[in-house]
Amino acid sequence: MQAPAIQAVIFDMDGILIDSEPVWQQAEYQVFQQLGMAVSREAIQQTTGLRIDQVVDFWLQRFPEVKVEPQYIADQIIAAVIAYIRRDGKPMRGVVDALSACRSRGLKVGLATSSSWDIIDAVLGKLAITEAFDAIQSAQDFPLGKPHPEVYLSCAAKLALPPSRCLAVEDSFNGLIAARAANMQTLIVPAAEQRQDPRWAAAHYQGDSLEALSALLDTL
Repeated sequence: MQAPAIQAVIFDMDGILIDSEPVWQQAEYQVFQQLGMAVSREAIQQTTGLRIDQVVDFWLQRFPEVKVEPQYIADQIIAAVIAYIRRDGKPMRGVVDALSACRSRGLKVGLATSSSWDIIDAVLGKLAITEAFDAIQSAQDFPLGKPHPEVYLSCAAKLALPPSRCLAVEDSFNGLIAARAANMQTLIVPAAEQRQDPRWAAAHYQGDSLEALSALLDTL
């Protein structure tokens, strides 16, 4: 069956626009260790793509002896990530060209992320790409974050397009599930060490970086 014509590209943020996933994992690891939660760096990867309150709840359920307010834990992690972004944040390979490729083809551009608005502001400000987006949506606004599709559905609504006319660009399995559940076409751009994960078969397309987007758009 021929894929529907694409009229918009909706980008995830962490790990797609900015190289921040390792920073999230490091911040989570440090905070959890300080609280006596023996979570390995490898185990932390399974919550990639989740909203920070979901990450904290996930691990607190596994360490019920830790009696610390979830919001305090989340705030400590977020503060560490924002400090990194403002100091050292760099765009992922191909970001500028990918955004230009969308514009040159007359496509609308959206952002749908699990990150909170303060992190969105820090990232877009650091990369100086705020004006590149026609619609921005944080899962912070909803009861559930990814893998629930609401953040993608809301972004498509802001773009005034049906989800089937949108291509979602993701790097995590939780984000991929959300985009698929929203009935969007999907491009997965996983971290280099995760490219062989068989779960990416759930995506319509896979690329090694955002540099793959321009050629893909020519086929859609």
